[in-house]
Amino acid sequence: MKFLKALYIHKTFFTYIAVLCASFILSYWIPSIYPVAWLLTLVLLGLFLFDIFILFSSAQGITAQRELPKKLSNSDINPIQIQFETFYPFKTHITLIDELPMQFQKRDFNYKTVAVKGEKKQFEYSVRPVDRGEYFFGNLNVYASSPLRIIKRRFVFQKDQMVPVYPSIIQMQQYDFLAISNRLSEIGLKKIRKIGHTQEFEQIKDYVRGDDIRTLNWKATAKRNQLMVNQYQDEKSQPVYSIIDTGRVMKMPFNGLKLLDYAINSALAFSNVALKRNDKTGLISFSKQIENYVPAVQKITHLNTILEQLYRIDTAFTDADFGLLYGLIKRKINHRSLLLFYTNFEHMSSLKRQLPYLLGLAKKHVLVVIFFQNSELESLIAEDAEDLQTIYHKTIAEKFYLEKKLMQKELQKYGIQTILTRPEELTINTINKYLEIKARGLL
Repeated sequence: MKFLKALYIHKTFFTYIAVLCASFILSYWIPSIYPVAWLLTLVLLGLFLFDIFILFSSAQGITAQRELPKKLSNSDINPIQIQFETFYPFKTHITLIDELPMQFQKRDFNYKTVAVKGEKKQFEYSVRPVDRGEYFFGNLNVYASSPLRIIKRRFVFQKDQMVPVYPSIIQMQQYDFLAISNRLSEIGLKKIRKIGHTQEFEQIKDYVRGDDIRTLNWKATAKRNQLMVNQYQDEKSQPVYSIIDTGRVMKMPFNGLKLLDYAINSALAFSNVALKRNDKTGLISFSKQIENYVPAVQKITHLNTILEQLYRIDTAFTDADFGLLYGLIKRKINHRSLLLFYTNFEHMSSLKRQLPYLLGLAKKHVLVVIFFQNSELESLIAEDAEDLQTIYHKTIAEKFYLEKKLMQKELQKYGIQTILTRPEELTINTINKYLEIKARGLL
């Protein structure tokens, strides 16, 4: 039974059959070629049996292995590597089919190559998941055929491998250098000029062009006979919380990724940066109930706790209860903290309903409300209006676009910090705002 499951007919075999059928048909008009047709049949049968023998005589004709990372990174390009080796004494034609998880909806994976005995080969392909959760890879199928190309033997490896898809670990690592590098502008991060001296003194160093001349240390300058400046660092151990609204407003997708996942990826990257800069980081997620509350802690290992909690978050199909959030923060967070609040408002009326709770949070804490521009509306607004329907669509799009700007001004009018951003620019804008608040001593 195993033999039959592993035996497949190569497509060239049907070419041989077609030639045989043609020879028998011709023998009807030319009887002299009838014996030739039967001879070809016997030859094909002999080659068929011989091909089976050389492919199945070896118990281990081919070995193959799929190498998966321990975690896949959501919304990123993740490389998957496959290695294989052939032990057949002849040149082997190989077709490799990997059964990808159903979430990718890809059924045309096919890789072909030729290998000789003892040759180790590897190739790499990539996947981009857009949902967190468990992804199951099916069979790694390897089809081998000899130079005769009559039949194929199937080898099956690594059935049902599971790999979890976590929030964007790759994106987090891209910003990891912030702990040791000041070249922030290279990836779009703004270098914020520090205002005042609310920062802690760190060291005296040589003056370099661009340093604030107000930090010149005249005693050290006179002693060393060269310009010296005091270097300050931001205050440490300040509590910072990422607050994620998991209500229905965060279900909206952009470029295949839900707003919630943009917020989760940003919260992970930001938490890593804050920990590396010696601040305490915590996490809150809520909708109709408080789903996660992780108190702010300064340990770098705390990032694993945040990562695991972010992995399990999902959107709800209800409106979030801002009053519940306000009550939790009032009870649990006693020290002045930076609250980065990921949510979304589509109408001014929805903002005004929640405004009393936001004002209550902003009285004691530094509140940053983060919501999203609809980048698809921007492309619609930029289109040329060629008919009445397009004009109507552009007018509605401009109304929604303007209303987002008005919501931002409404929050700023009450002294609430805001970030109105495209989803794909969320992480960079969030870290910029954090650096700005730290540099200006607002916390």
